[in-house]
Amino acid sequence: MEKRISINDTEPQAYKPLLALENYLQNSNLNTRHLHLIKIRASQINKCAFCIDMHTKAALENGETNKRIFLLSAWNETTVFSEEEQAILAMTEEITLISEHGLSDKTYKKALELFGEDYVSQIIMAIVAINGWNRIAVSTNMGIGI
Repeated sequence: MEKRISINDTEPQAYKPLLALENYLQNSNLNTRHLHLIKIRASQINKCAFCIDMHTKAALENGETNKRIFLLSAWNETTVFSEEEQAILAMTEEITLISEHGLSDKTYKKALELFGEDYVSQIIMAIVAINGWNRIAVSTNMGIGI
């Protein structure tokens, strides 16, 4: 792979809305652990080395364990994630892979039951944001050299 353009350098105004969304998410009611799980899992699905590296490091710095990160890609086959985390991870997968079947009614209803409308809205926006960042990073080969 060869290095590609830096959208932040060529079109810095294009980054502003995504940065504003990130700022919103950082100041929302989203639990930091939940946000890290969303960012890492979506980045794994999208095969974004740059984002996996960045968000895994941030999660570890914020108290996440190696074991849970190692098991994240097989979250539904382990008991190390809470019911709430499992709902968030199911949402992350279904929204990230939206062309497969979208966010299922079962997952959506479970999330509403566990979190309520406001928190579910914040989860969806976090998933949208990381998918945007993943697509930029993968398209521009940001993971080169990691």
